[in-house]
Amino acid sequence: MGGDNLGKHKTIVVIDGQGGGLGKAIVEKIKKANLNVQIVGIGTNTAATAAMLKAGADEAATGENPVVFNSGNADYIIGGLGIISANSMFGEISPAMANAVSSSRAMKLLIPLNKCNLFVVGILDNGISERIDEAISKIIVDTDS
Repeated sequence: MGGDNLGKHKTIVVIDGQGGGLGKAIVEKIKKANLNVQIVGIGTNTAATAAMLKAGADEAATGENPVVFNSGNADYIIGGLGIISANSMFGEISPAMANAVSSSRAMKLLIPLNKCNLFVVGILDNGISERIDEAISKIIVDTDS
């Protein structure tokens, strides 16, 4: 992550792949919540990283090592449910990435997308936007405490 935390209290790592649409939406909503946090966008590919940077991530990186490294420094990790499952996102999540996220001491806010052979039973069929709002509300509650 490099440098200081820009005077911000918590570090949120947003992990996404494919086209980066989910990560972009998450970063935009965190920015809109106006929290005093550092947002690190990590894409499994350059398109996802670019989408999160465009949305306002404070820092960004691409690939396996940034996921492994930043997972150990995060207060929160947000992404699709697949970030804890090796070879999900059509193979974009390596076993090392899934292990790093799963093993991290960070609060993991996982958004079920019901893709890539991961289906969470019992989840209401609300949209992605509502699921992102629910994840961000958890951060807001935690940072206000």
